[in-house]
Amino acid sequence: MNRFENRREAGRLLADKLLEYKSMKDLMVLGLPRGGVPVAFEIGQKLEVSLDVLIVRKLGLPYNPEVAFGAIASGGIKIINHDMVRRANLTEEAIERVFEKEQKELAKRQEKYGSSLLEDDLKEKTIILVDDGMATGATMQVAIKGLKGAGVKSLIVAVGTAPPDTLREIESMVDEAISLLGPKPFFGVGTWYKDFSQTTDQEVRDLLERTKDDN
Repeated sequence: MNRFENRREAGRLLADKLLEYKSMKDLMVLGLPRGGVPVAFEIGQKLEVSLDVLIVRKLGLPYNPEVAFGAIASGGIKIINHDMVRRANLTEEAIERVFEKEQKELAKRQEKYGSSLLEDDLKEKTIILVDDGMATGATMQVAIKGLKGAGVKSLIVAVGTAPPDTLREIESMVDEAISLLGPKPFFGVGTWYKDFSQTTDQEVRDLLERTKDDN
């Protein structure tokens, strides 16, 4: 295979690689929005398990938001880089202001998607964490660290495509990592999909609604 037709095809092909998990108790599929959700939907359908989204929000420095000192994610996940906090001389008040701002944005997105993921939903679960692809893997790494901190039992990462060096780094962090395409040179995730049109908020919501109806 040179390229996927679309995200749904990538999901169906990934699902075939994950069938060993189908009968596992306490299994959950989480998609990284927005592009990871159509992929995750197909996996959830094939494995007959529930689907939700894991929304990740960066905590940026007040004077330079592009530089992160931590992150938050669905399910009450919070990660703080204490070395960065010390180097940036951030006060507790400054940290709290950024946290509250991003927490409100995360809550808005959860409501928009119809997501109901709570911290207790993650404990002692086997999680299949899904995206359409990874380039640097930065968002995936934050998600992995957060899920581990939330007490998941085991963690499997499944993506359509990723460069080999990124996949190796992710493999070292989880129980299993699967990428169907690992081309070199990589160019970018969208290169390996014939249809890489943007997944809309409404599509995410519709897919979550469908999986709730099915389960």
